Amino acid sequence: MTKPALIVLALAAAATAQQYTKDAELVLPKDYRNWVFLSSGIGMTYSNQPASNPAFENVFVHPSALDGFLKTGAWPDKTVLILEVRASASHASNKDGKFQTEVLAVEAHVKDSSRGGWSFYGFPKSAATGKPFPKTARCFSCHEKNGATDTTFVQFYPTLIEAAKKFGKYNDSGDVR
Repeated sequence: MTKPALIVLALAAAATAQQYTKDAELVLPKDYRNWVFLSSGIGMTYSNQPASNPAFENVFVHPSALDGFLKTGAWPDKTVLILEVRASASHASNKDGKFQTEVLAVEAHVKDSSRGGWSFYGFPKSAATGKPFPKTARCFSCHEKNGATDTTFVQFYPTLIEAAKKFGKYNDSGDVR
């Protein structure tokens, strides 16, 4: 395959990560669980889940966005990060273990310069599309203030910290504690 053909394929792959409806809703990519898994946290959302069973948060990124990040230390335009929030349960196999159960929510953090830069979208349970969060939503100010790289919480994605630091794009002051 020639280099131009590879570039066209890479651009086509990136384009599939981000589609909008005529009402400016984001279409939830059906294959996001096949994307690159960045990290999982537990109890890191602002939900009202009981402390005894905090939610798990799984983060996925489209492979072409990850490739761009690893080459520059910043997220390329058209990046889509998916946050899948799952309930947790315990006591299945041992006293203190926790495991993931049902999907509670799905959110997307999308970088799209044609739509004003970074945006957040929320997907109601089992919905195929998500509405954009208002710019006044606390996720915007929190990510702006605490995101270690390009308004994202790279500090929680251990496989990406070194790439961000290598390119001088890592903000050590990003701390949400």
